[in-house]
Amino acid sequence: MLDKNILLDDLEAEEQELYEHVRLVVDKGQQPLRIDKFLMNRLENKTRTKIQSAADAGNILVNAKPVKSNYKVKPDDVISVVLAHPPRTGEIIPENIPLNIVYEDDDVIVVNKPAGLVVHPGYGNYSGTLVNALMYHFMHLPLFQQKDMRPGLVHRIDKNTSGLLLIAKNEYAMAHLAKQFFNHSTHRRYWAVAWGTLKEKQGTITANLARDVRDRKKMAVFADPAIGKHAITHYKVIEELHYLSLVECALETGRTHQIRVHFQHIGHSIFNDEVYGGDTISKGNLTGSYQRFVQNNFTICPRHALHAKELGFVHPTTKEYMEFHADLPADMKELLDRWRNYNPIISH
Repeated sequence: MLDKNILLDDLEAEEQELYEHVRLVVDKGQQPLRIDKFLMNRLENKTRTKIQSAADAGNILVNAKPVKSNYKVKPDDVISVVLAHPPRTGEIIPENIPLNIVYEDDDVIVVNKPAGLVVHPGYGNYSGTLVNALMYHFMHLPLFQQKDMRPGLVHRIDKNTSGLLLIAKNEYAMAHLAKQFFNHSTHRRYWAVAWGTLKEKQGTITANLARDVRDRKKMAVFADPAIGKHAITHYKVIEELHYLSLVECALETGRTHQIRVHFQHIGHSIFNDEVYGGDTISKGNLTGSYQRFVQNNFTICPRHALHAKELGFVHPTTKEYMEFHADLPADMKELLDRWRNYNPIISH
């Protein structure tokens, strides 16, 4: 029987695993052949359309230089390709779930995802996801007619993280945006409410992340550089609120739960993060009135206080840089307002 944790581990793979980086060296006896035909014979589950779209987006390199799909491969050519992973197949039921659309054109759509909405189907969440909504709203588009459980997704955010998410609407946009996220050339800023007062008001957290050996649904920091994947989070304190801090985080890498694990690692878990220690009172006094105040705030913001506030990328067709901003949602706004008005002296 398939282990549920292994299935969940696969479905919650980090953003980097939305793409694959393939490197091939052409055999010495290879006859001249168009590179799109050559790759179709070498790569599994890849259509000619997908390969041609990758070439148009500059994602296929021969000897470190981008080539078009009609390039004829030669012996000893070194081919490097960035492609979306083969689609996860399965039946997805289109559902008329409202989308908060921030921007849309023929190539891309930017949505402001509410907390609590799962991005794509997985174990325990086969319906009611963002992908179910996308399948309904874009059922006329070829990209959303394939048997793919994550059509158009070029990155993802956690179920209980709110904020901006970018989706491709066609194969070309998918290939072009996939390369940007693979190369970490996009602009992403998150706002988070963390426990405590950070000693350094601005800094960088660098720590390798991998699956927790005791709980495969969690990530953990590993000191051994040979274990896990390199992860870098830059942060800046925006506001100090007695026993909490509002921080801005910039991702240099995009690992699963990166901000949440990194802040737990430095002793400042994200407020009400039940997975990484933020759902207990870790800072402040232990008076009854303070504990009631905090518990009330856990109710007001019933999820980890993390929001994808800014998103910037180069448009796949116009090649212009675009940047979007999403205000904090109501639960985080109310949480911050209550802590701004909290007086620890009176409450003692």
